[in-house]
Amino acid sequence: MLPPLTATFEALPSVPVAATSSAATEHLDSPVLLVLGDSLSAAYGLPLDQGWVNLLQNRIREQDLPHQVVNAAISGDTVAGGLSRLPTLLADHRPKILLIELGANDGLRGFPPSRIEDDLVTLVEHAQAADAQVVLIGLRLPPNYGSAYTERFQRLFATVAERTGVNLVPRLLAGVAEDLALMQADGLHPTAEAQPIILETVWPVLAPLLHGAD
Repeated sequence: MLPPLTATFEALPSVPVAATSSAATEHLDSPVLLVLGDSLSAAYGLPLDQGWVNLLQNRIREQDLPHQVVNAAISGDTVAGGLSRLPTLLADHRPKILLIELGANDGLRGFPPSRIEDDLVTLVEHAQAADAQVVLIGLRLPPNYGSAYTERFQRLFATVAERTGVNLVPRLLAGVAEDLALMQADGLHPTAEAQPIILETVWPVLAPLLHGAD
């Protein structure tokens, strides 16, 4: 039996983000692709329609796939926040596919990587128990957090994927974080110009699941 969904960490204050498309209620029979993430998926500092999650919905439509994207990303969210929100999200949307993009705020607050890893495993296992296919998205921290911590943090996503058998996007901001021109002034969040690059990073891992479920 799976452990109860209890949060290990206190979630940061957050601002809710609307679903990617208001048409969700018009597609009750469409398979749902749910995005559970933080500001990197919530188009922080940008109009929501410029974010990579909205670009994902556009591509799904262009390819005549039936999936409806629901963006449940919240700026400032942690793995603990995802754990606390997941039961309601699973009940409300019954997703066929779940993208998990969480952990950056945990790392920025210096939470122990072992606890982040264990909580991500719990998150994945509960989604799998609800028959959702899971894609885990890896993240990195700025180098000023120290090499020992940042290297352990980076490895935890691959470890979670190995422990649970889920698909892994190794690094969401590959090809983006190294280019200051593609990052906002805070150095943490990508610009509008970076969003198509992020989509191209996620798509090769996600596309087989989309085409396999249509």
